[in-house]
Amino acid sequence: MIDITPLLRNHFLDRLQQHVRYIDHADAVQQGELVRLVEKASLTRIGRKYDFSSIRTYRQFASTLPLFSYENLQPHIMRMVNGSKDELWPGRCMNFAQSSGTSDGRSKYIPITRESFRWNHYQGSSDVVSHYLNLNPSSRIFSGKAFILGGSFANNLSLKPGVRVGDLSANLIECMNPLANLARIPSRKIALMEDWTEKLPLLVEASIGENVTNLSGVPSWFLVVLREVLKKTGKTCLHEVWPNLEVFFHGGIAFEPYRQQYEAICDMSKMHFLDTYNASEGFFAVQSDWSSRAMLLLLDVGVFYEFLPVEESESETPEVYPIWEIEQGRTYELIITAANGLWRYRLGDTVKIEQHNPVKITIAGRTRSFINAFGEELMVHNADHAITLAAQETEAEVLNYTAAPVYSISGQSGHHQWLIEFAREPQEKERFMQLLDQHLREVNSDYDAKRTGDIFLLAPSLVIAPNGLFDRWLASTGKLGGQRKVPRLSNNRDIIDQMLTLMK
Repeated sequence: MIDITPLLRNHFLDRLQQHVRYIDHADAVQQGELVRLVEKASLTRIGRKYDFSSIRTYRQFASTLPLFSYENLQPHIMRMVNGSKDELWPGRCMNFAQSSGTSDGRSKYIPITRESFRWNHYQGSSDVVSHYLNLNPSSRIFSGKAFILGGSFANNLSLKPGVRVGDLSANLIECMNPLANLARIPSRKIALMEDWTEKLPLLVEASIGENVTNLSGVPSWFLVVLREVLKKTGKTCLHEVWPNLEVFFHGGIAFEPYRQQYEAICDMSKMHFLDTYNASEGFFAVQSDWSSRAMLLLLDVGVFYEFLPVEESESETPEVYPIWEIEQGRTYELIITAANGLWRYRLGDTVKIEQHNPVKITIAGRTRSFINAFGEELMVHNADHAITLAAQETEAEVLNYTAAPVYSISGQSGHHQWLIEFAREPQEKERFMQLLDQHLREVNSDYDAKRTGDIFLLAPSLVIAPNGLFDRWLASTGKLGGQRKVPRLSNNRDIIDQMLTLMK
């Protein structure tokens, strides 16, 4: 394949000149985005309800619209899924990203409108390439193909004709410009396959003979595929398979737990890793400097950002700030208004402001305890429900529990480790864990997808805690008593390792 990187470089680098505006004019850029969004949606159901046509300033906007959770917007969104138009955004939305479940449902459905495809997701992807080409002047990224790892559609749902619900990546691959498809692998047919036990060997076969220069996907998913590529080829380094591989654009979950494993299978004199903040709800930020993992917040991609100080997250009347009023070094819950019809939406992510001018962020975590080490997005309400049923069905009594990820070891996929203190232990501990796993899969579609075929996530393991362990740990932190409790789920092993040490 002819290297067309020199021909395309200027096109991508011209875009970075627009980002210069972020330095001194973030307020003007963001206020322009707000006006664009409000004017576009003024005749929608929500636009008429809150009289968008009369909103001219941020203060009017913030004083008119409340903050919304998914549950608040769910009635609108489900009408959209069922074919209603002009609900949260003009026209009819045909694509929805399926994300982790709410307290009263197995999945969330995030609208992906025509404008959010064009203004946000595809523009954000293009911006990633722009920043990478700026950071790597010697890049030959367009001399070969992109290996993009995608998910699938939920083909088991009864939907209106033309409506598509599935992973964000599946929606993006299906709606991608046909010309872009010529520069990526695998084929759309393989990329959108639902059964990973069938899909994995086809991904390996489709990629081995290609000139792959770049990877895009979730670190945990891709690691499984890449290990299969090495196993199939008998190689120990990816650059023995793809000599021109130069960058992995990663996002979805934290990369740091996987960095060492990736570095072990790459020639690091040739390889780069670029972090992105790309969620079902939008493409928000990209790493723009090799010396820092902080990501540049994208300000002109159809998203208006607000920031709620984390210490006020539980307040009934929290103070919320626009980008021109935030403080460097402070951590905020991120609120978005976007071209997908999510208005003043509480995303659930917290970000730390690492730099103010231009705004650069790192992802601090979620507003509530969770596990998303492998893309499973396991929430506390999922865990509470599943462990209750497992205990009932095995006549066990659970006093306390906490769970955390165990990252992949010696080439095996990772799993969740559950530390449980029982008032009455189940007679068959293996059956208890099988039931727990089964019920987690029933209530969380992302967890179920990662558990399919034991490819990305192995079955959970159990450690039985001695009586009083949880109280002893709380006492050791000075937090015993009152309503203090051990977090049910953690996305790192800090707490569970401390408790396991106490057991010894």
